[in-house]
Amino acid sequence: MNHRLVIALPLAAVLAMPALAQTTSSTQGQTQAQSSSTDNGTATGKAPLTPPSREGFWGRVNPFARKKYVQRQTEPIRDRVNELDDLTAANSKAIKDTDARAQAGIKLASDKADAADQHATDAGNKANQAQQTAQQVTTRVTTVENVVSNIDQYKAQNQTEIRFRPGQTVLSKAAKDAIDQMATTVKGQHGYIFEVQGFSSGRGQTAITTSQKMAESVVRYLVLTHDIPVYRIYLVGMGNAPTGADEGKHVSGGRVEISLLKNDLEQLSANSGAPGSMDQQQQPK
Repeated sequence: MNHRLVIALPLAAVLAMPALAQTTSSTQGQTQAQSSSTDNGTATGKAPLTPPSREGFWGRVNPFARKKYVQRQTEPIRDRVNELDDLTAANSKAIKDTDARAQAGIKLASDKADAADQHATDAGNKANQAQQTAQQVTTRVTTVENVVSNIDQYKAQNQTEIRFRPGQTVLSKAAKDAIDQMATTVKGQHGYIFEVQGFSSGRGQTAITTSQKMAESVVRYLVLTHDIPVYRIYLVGMGNAPTGADEGKHVSGGRVEISLLKNDLEQLSANSGAPGSMDQQQQPK
């Protein structure tokens, strides 16, 4: 009897030591889990799982545990894992939504930046056009100033001479051809005048009257045949007044000198695109 007791006591001590160790470790784990849940929050917002209470003689390490016992012990773990999966899916969706909103905001900002760049480019182009227009206006104003300052400065462009026999005041065929050739060059133009000077042999008032009649025949032909305005023709009968070409020579009959003079008014019309009414507003001096 004593011999059996001596053998049973050590065997009971050996079997009790694992249970005591597990109980101690479970108590420490529970204490640490409670302190951890107090200090830090969990992902699911729930308290951490606590070890189940010791059941029976073997506790949680019962080597002869049944299937239902194992399911009962693992069911809280499955529930918590499912909650974590749901939380992870929700976080992933939230991250994707945030990323989508961020991308949309970035695209909107980029579109607005592109629109601002386009507006800036358009403004620059308009500024360049305005500058070019201002330069053109300045050039035209300068041209107008030059033309106005030289409006009465006529320059000789062409000159011809019509010869008359003594006592003759009627234009010949050759004289009309010479006048036609000169008059056709000013058709539709502005800023010109014809200077018609008549010269006649003879003396005194008779020479003046004859030279004036010859010059009048030229003027009459210009007005009636070529529609030259009268105000563009300046006529003078010079009589027997000598000229540089005839000085020291005896000239019989008479002649008429026709000179075409122009100013810069035609250049102004070409540069500024002014209508032909300027010809009616501005008369040559």
